[in-house]
Amino acid sequence: MRDLLQHGAIRNIAFVVGLGMVAFQIWLLFEPQQPLFERPIHLAFALVLLFLYKPLTTEALPQWARFCVDATLICASVAVLCYYLTGFERLTTRMENVSPIFSMDIFFGALFVFLLLEGSRRAVGWILVWVLLAFIAYAFWGNSLPGWLNFRGFGVEAATEIMTMTTAGVLGITTSTSVAFVFYFVLFGAFYGAVGGGQLFIDLAIRAAGRATGGTAKAAIIGSSLMGSISGSAVANVVSTGVFTIPLMKRTGVPAHRAAGIEAISSTGGQLMPPVMGVAAFIMAELLGIPYTQVALAGLIPAIAFYLALVLVVDLSARRDGVRALTMAELAEIPAILPRLHLILPPLVLIALLISGYSAAYSAVVASLACLVAPFLRRSTRIGVSELTEALREAPRQAAEVAVPIAAIGIVIAVAVQSNLALKFAGSLLSLSEGSVYASLMLAMLGCIIMGMGLPTVAAYIIGAVLFVPAIQDLGIDPLAAHFFIFYYCVLSMVTPPVALASFAAAAVGQASAVKTSLSAFGLSLVAFFVPFAFVFDPGVLGQGSMAQIAFSALSLLVSTALWAVAFGGWAGRPLGWATRLPIGLAGLVSVIAPTGTTLWLVGLLAGWILVVGIAALSRRRGDPVANPAE
Repeated sequence: MRDLLQHGAIRNIAFVVGLGMVAFQIWLLFEPQQPLFERPIHLAFALVLLFLYKPLTTEALPQWARFCVDATLICASVAVLCYYLTGFERLTTRMENVSPIFSMDIFFGALFVFLLLEGSRRAVGWILVWVLLAFIAYAFWGNSLPGWLNFRGFGVEAATEIMTMTTAGVLGITTSTSVAFVFYFVLFGAFYGAVGGGQLFIDLAIRAAGRATGGTAKAAIIGSSLMGSISGSAVANVVSTGVFTIPLMKRTGVPAHRAAGIEAISSTGGQLMPPVMGVAAFIMAELLGIPYTQVALAGLIPAIAFYLALVLVVDLSARRDGVRALTMAELAEIPAILPRLHLILPPLVLIALLISGYSAAYSAVVASLACLVAPFLRRSTRIGVSELTEALREAPRQAAEVAVPIAAIGIVIAVAVQSNLALKFAGSLLSLSEGSVYASLMLAMLGCIIMGMGLPTVAAYIIGAVLFVPAIQDLGIDPLAAHFFIFYYCVLSMVTPPVALASFAAAAVGQASAVKTSLSAFGLSLVAFFVPFAFVFDPGVLGQGSMAQIAFSALSLLVSTALWAVAFGGWAGRPLGWATRLPIGLAGLVSVIAPTGTTLWLVGLLAGWILVVGIAALSRRRGDPVANPAE
C-alpha cells in the first residue's frame, strides 16, 4: 500500500482530490454557501484525503485487506456526503427539537462520527480519540454519574440531532474555522515553503545572529519564530527547520539535547507569533466573535516578550558555558541573501492586506498568488512545475490533517454545552479555589497543561476554552484575556513533560535523549511561563487601552521577563550561583505576575534589577575574566 501511495495510482488520485478541494475552497471564497452545504463537502474532501495519505498500517491484516478497509472508508465518506447533499433542503429547513429524526439520520450520523474518530486516530493518534469517546459516553450515560457531573443524558435521536444535524456539533464552529480560515493559511504556508521562503528565513537568521554570542541558538530562535508564524504547527516547524538548526548548534558546542530543546521551544512559540499564529488562534476569533486581525494584534506584545526572553537566556547561557559563535568561514557557507531577498514579498503582502482590513482568507489567497510571482523576479529563484505540483499536493494534505480532528472536537463542544457541563465545571473550579483569582488561574493552567499532553494544541485549546474560560470570566477577567490565558498554556504544553510532542520531534531530529530534550525545552519555556498572568491583570499587554498605556505595559512586560531570563541564563557579567539566581528569579516572577503599576510590581522590578546591575558593576570593577565565545 505504501508503494502504491508513493509511486502508483493512489498518489495520483490523492493529487486530483486535493486539486478538487483547492478549487472548491477558492470558489467558496467568492461564492459563500450555507453552512450545511459547504462544511460537509469540506470534511468529505478532508476524510478522503486522510484515508488516502494515511492508509491503514496494522500488521494484523494482510495488505489486500488493509486496502479494502481504506477503500470502504473512502466510499463511506462519499456516502455521508451524498446524504447531506440530497437532504440539504430538509436539514436546513427543519426545526430543531420539533422535526422528526429518521432512521437514515441516525445511521449516517453514527457513520459520520465513526469516520471522524478513525480519521482523528490516523491524524493525531489515540489520545484525542479516547477523549472524544469519553464525551460521547458522558452524553449517553451522564445520568449514572454522581454529584455535579450528573445530568439526564441524551437519547440516540437527541444525540444524532445535536452532533450531526445542526451547526452545534461536528459541523459547528470548529469546522467553520477550518473552512473559512485554516485551509487558506495552510495553502499559503505550502506555497511559501515550495518557493524557498522557509529556507530564506533560516538563512536570514543565521546571517543576522551567527557571529553573535550563542549565535547558532539565536539563529534557531529567530528562524523558527519566523517560520512558525507562517506554518502555525510546532511539530511541523521542528521537522522543517530543525534539520538545519540543530546540527548547526551542535557544531558550535551546544549539547544535542540542549540544541533540540532550543529548537522545540522556538518552534512551539511560532504558534504565538503573528501574523498567522496557529489554528487555535483562528478558533479563538470565532469563539469571541471578533476579527482574526484583532487576535493577531493582541498576541504581538506577548510573543515579542516570549522570544526576546528566549534570546536573552541563550545569550547568557552561552556566555556562562563558553559556547562559540560561527566563524567567518562557516558563515560563508550560507548562500547569499540579497539574490533571494525578494522572496520576502509574500509575507509582506499577507501582513499588508491584514492590516488594510481585508479578510484573513482573502489575504492568504492573494499572498499565495504572490508566492507564484515572487520567484520569477530573478532567474536564480524561478520554480518549475514540480515545485508547484508539490505545493498543490501538500496544502490539501496538511489541511485534511487539521480539519478532521478539529471537526471531531465539535463533539466535545456540543456535549459540554448541551449538558451544561461547562457551567457546572466552572462552578466547581470556583468552589475549589474558594474565589481566589490566583488559585483559579493556577488550576486552569494545570488543567491546560495536563490536557495538552499528547493532544494537538488546537484540541487542548478548544476543550480548555469550553471548560475553563467561563470560570475565569466569572472572576471578572476580560474574555480576550481569558481565552489568551488558556491558549498560551495549551501551546506551552507541547514542551511540557512527560508528553511533549514538539520536544520528542526535536529529539528525533537531533538524535538526542527525548527525556533530556523535553526537560531542556521545558526549562527554557519557564522564561515565559507566567506571561499569561501579566495580560490577565494588564489589558495593555494585549493591546487594549490608550497608546500610552499599551507602550507602558509592553515595556513593563519586556523588562520583567528580561529579569526573569537573567535568573535562568545565570550570567550578569560573571556566572551566577543559585544564591543570587534565586532572589533575581523571585523578583522577576513577582514583577511579571503582579499587576503593572502596583507597589508589589515596582518593588520586585527595582529589587531584581538593582541586584543584577550591582553584580555586573562589581564584576567589571574586579576585572573578572569574560569568555569570548566568538573566538
